[in-house]
Amino acid sequence: MPERRYRVLAIASHPVQYMSPIFRRLAAHPEIDLQVAYCSLRGAEPALDQGFGITVGWDVPLLDGYFWTHVPNRGSGSQSFFGLYNPGLWKVLRKGRYDAALCFTGYRCATFWIARLVARISRTAFLFGTDSTALASRDGRSWKAALKKLFWPRLFRLATQVIVPSSGSRDLMLSLGVPADHVTLTPYSVDNDWWLEQAGSVDRRAVRSSWGATALDIVILFCAKLQPWKRPLDLIRAFAKADLPNALLVYAGEGPLREQLESEAVSLGLAARVRFLGFVNQSKLPAVYSSADVMVLPSEHEPFAVVVNEAMCCGSPVIASDRVGAARDLIAPVCAEFVYPCGDIDALASILRGLNHSRLEVLARAYDVHIRSWSPEQNITATIEAIRLAVSRADGSSQSGSPTPGKTPVTPEKSRG
Repeated sequence: MPERRYRVLAIASHPVQYMSPIFRRLAAHPEIDLQVAYCSLRGAEPALDQGFGITVGWDVPLLDGYFWTHVPNRGSGSQSFFGLYNPGLWKVLRKGRYDAALCFTGYRCATFWIARLVARISRTAFLFGTDSTALASRDGRSWKAALKKLFWPRLFRLATQVIVPSSGSRDLMLSLGVPADHVTLTPYSVDNDWWLEQAGSVDRRAVRSSWGATALDIVILFCAKLQPWKRPLDLIRAFAKADLPNALLVYAGEGPLREQLESEAVSLGLAARVRFLGFVNQSKLPAVYSSADVMVLPSEHEPFAVVVNEAMCCGSPVIASDRVGAARDLIAPVCAEFVYPCGDIDALASILRGLNHSRLEVLARAYDVHIRSWSPEQNITATIEAIRLAVSRADGSSQSGSPTPGKTPVTPEKSRG
């Protein structure tokens, strides 16, 4: 048995398909007594997804395998400061007598500051971070970057321990003056085992045949929302420039650029070699990744992009722009040539021209080896170490200088395992 079992409250804005497997593994760890507080149930219940432009309800379990409670949102539900306002979190955190709180809401909402205040009053270790790898904002407004440069060093010093998902985010924290021993890299991972298992059962030939692709064709995949900052138009234009005689371009995703992409395919004379699958739910994605030969992510703003993890788990090498956070940790260590300057369509076209089945098969094996070192196991190990450090630091700052007394559990209003 561990010397100490930590009572931990994870605070999340809503259930997310990438986080649920982490919560399940964390809850199963002998050192952790985990409770998750959801500030809304968006994602677990079908709702309009503004990015996809359609109603989405994820078809994989999001609420199984760990204890959770729903704290009602009294806010507007918008992206404003009071869009997420959960005053009931005060009672959950205060009465739960937690050793540590992991806050995943982001600081731009009232709920974050409620959690920070009650954690301080309760002498609860408070862990949070960011997936950002640069100060620049998605809309490119310089005043936002200047404000972050001034505010963020103060903001992240409010964390007992800063948790970040990538080496780019870690370096950003260090550049802002956050001490290295106050920053823990918790790798942004997916449920590798699930993706590997699902990919292993895919009838690749049948899926490719449904797209009109033969064994000789190279299938190039774009898998993301069809949003401007994902730059899906860069890919279709690079595909046209590359002039690949035996290649097919597949778009898996939905969004406001769908109509323009379809028009572009016609105007470039590519309509017969481009497929639009629309929104693909989580359980169907392994078949899409496994049946492609390579995936391309041209985004201009992508703090990490777990679609890279997913594709690699399913045996698909990935090409990405240098603005994709995962490019540094997951792509460059295997094939640095597959990382190109964002917006450089000629550079992307050149990479596409160099593709062949033999090279891609070798790279798929190399990516498979690498993704196994960026897994939930590494995430859990790092998260628990961050909790240990944070609790030790919070205990040491208490007036008595001794560890916080044992915690007494609180029964949530709604809880399921």
